Amino acid sequence: MLQITNLHATVADKPILKGLSLSINAGEIHAIMGPNGAGKSTLGYVLSGRPGYEVTEGSVTFNGEDLLEMEPHERAAAGLFLGFQYPVEIPGVSNVQFLREALNAQRKQRGDEPLSGGEFLKLARAQADAMGMDMEMLKRPVNVGFSGGEKKRNEMVQMGILDPALAILDETDSGLDIDALRVVGEGINRIMRKPEKAVLLITHYQRLLDYVQPDFVHVLADGRITRSGGPELALELEREGYRELAA
Repeated sequence: MLQITNLHATVADKPILKGLSLSINAGEIHAIMGPNGAGKSTLGYVLSGRPGYEVTEGSVTFNGEDLLEMEPHERAAAGLFLGFQYPVEIPGVSNVQFLREALNAQRKQRGDEPLSGGEFLKLARAQADAMGMDMEMLKRPVNVGFSGGEKKRNEMVQMGILDPALAILDETDSGLDIDALRVVGEGINRIMRKPEKAVLLITHYQRLLDYVQPDFVHVLADGRITRSGGPELALELEREGYRELAA
């Protein structure tokens, strides 16, 4: 599904990714762990097409297409979703309207018919219920006045509505208490643990992986993947830290 080969990227002319290679197949969940400043969030931003992140070398294909040649909205329509470490607030923009416009824009890009207001509300209500969110919250401005846990639940509702093929989740566990972490973990499994989908989890800690069991764990240090393994690698990192394993 996703093939990253020798990826180099800079931010403000500073090299961040320095030869990163990674392959993710459909049906797989991969976790990337590593110290601060290693390039984990940069990888997510590069894959999603965020402005200011310049690829200087390497290639990325997504379902056989050149991802780097796509505009951000084209990547989203192709099935890529980026979950933010700190979801942004958008004052004055209704959550429901935002999500309906986003979904129908993607459907149009794919050549599908837009959902009617009633069809969309039925879908949104089902996803909100699954995440324990009141529909009234979806009528409020995007993330405005939400707690950290509510923002992450709202992001899971967004992911459920948009139904991506590949979810890149950047420290989704950040700011979550134990109960919220469980609910978000269950949401990831419910939406994305399917044979035709894949997940790239970016995290510092083992705790999210207690709920979302990865198939592979990778250590990212100094802009490249320095070690890969199974779920046991995350436990080793938790015990030993990054110093020895990132080298």
